[in-house]
Amino acid sequence: MHRQWWVVAAVAALGIWFMVSIEPVLMPFFVSMILAYLGDPLADRLEARGLSRRLAVSLVFLLLALIIVLTLLLVVPILGRQLGQLIESLPAVLNWVQQTVVPRIQSLTGMDLSTDIDQMRQAIVDNWKETGTFAASLLAQASRSGLALVAWIGNLALIPVVTFYLLLDWDLLVAKVRGSLPRSWEPATVRLAGECDEVLSAFLRGQLIVMLCLGVIYAVGLTLLGVRFGLLIGLLAGLASIVPYLGVIVGISVAGVVAFFQFGDWLILLGVAAVFGFGQLVESVVLQPKLLGDKIGLHPVAVIFAVLAGGQLFGFTGVLLALPMAAVVMVVLRYLHEHYKNSSLYDAERHRTHDEESP
Repeated sequence: MHRQWWVVAAVAALGIWFMVSIEPVLMPFFVSMILAYLGDPLADRLEARGLSRRLAVSLVFLLLALIIVLTLLLVVPILGRQLGQLIESLPAVLNWVQQTVVPRIQSLTGMDLSTDIDQMRQAIVDNWKETGTFAASLLAQASRSGLALVAWIGNLALIPVVTFYLLLDWDLLVAKVRGSLPRSWEPATVRLAGECDEVLSAFLRGQLIVMLCLGVIYAVGLTLLGVRFGLLIGLLAGLASIVPYLGVIVGISVAGVVAFFQFGDWLILLGVAAVFGFGQLVESVVLQPKLLGDKIGLHPVAVIFAVLAGGQLFGFTGVLLALPMAAVVMVVLRYLHEHYKNSSLYDAERHRTHDEESP
């Protein structure tokens, strides 16, 4: 029995090493797996209504493609324009901080911050200038390296193809994996797979919808208030909501500074606070109970660690997979902890008493 577990551990370590080795080509496959996982329940429902699997998958695939294309066409240009405006207005914001905020801080504390602010201002302006030219430099580099450009386009082109075939054969692949399990492992593995599916469903379908809804609420509210960069700030705050309370803290801080600098009136801060307060109310009363419940259960520190560790190990692919994998690891650890609490290692006396009482 111990030898079997050593074999499993060795195979798992070999698999992790192999994944790290081929990390540059994994991104389109992982993105396709996520899209196929999101679309499979809808395809199953359409199939249950009498449609063939191929037709059901085709309809789901078209729906996913339509959502992605509309997002790229409608949202990305606005975000790009607002980001450009933010970069252009940054020197004026820094001048306002230096001329208005710093003298007040100096009068209250007696500290001379002028030299530090000058250095900080120059560093920020230089970095933003570099950031503004990053996209152009990246495109220029890609143009100079034809092979890199072809590989990048090829990865993007693979995503819809792989997604379609994964959706088409998803149930078949799951059945084959289940049929390949050792018979003695099947009950525990199926149970773990079911719990992982609940957690992943709550995260991928629930948490992403919560983030999207909060981003829309924040963006619409800030835009109605007339706050500049409302869409950009709102969507970033919604994205940051993947960590509890981080989205509202980041969003209300950035939106408050931008709104006060734009209007010069303290009352606008009440409007900003009302927008984010309404978003938190909707999340706690409607979104969280309906979509998530207590299924994920990841501590905020674990969320931050998972994202940073995933990015360090696998780059952008690791960031995509960090929280789903952390949720799966949490389920497995919970299962192992349950077995540990029932083992003789945890309570040898109880097991010895039980063995003595057994006939």
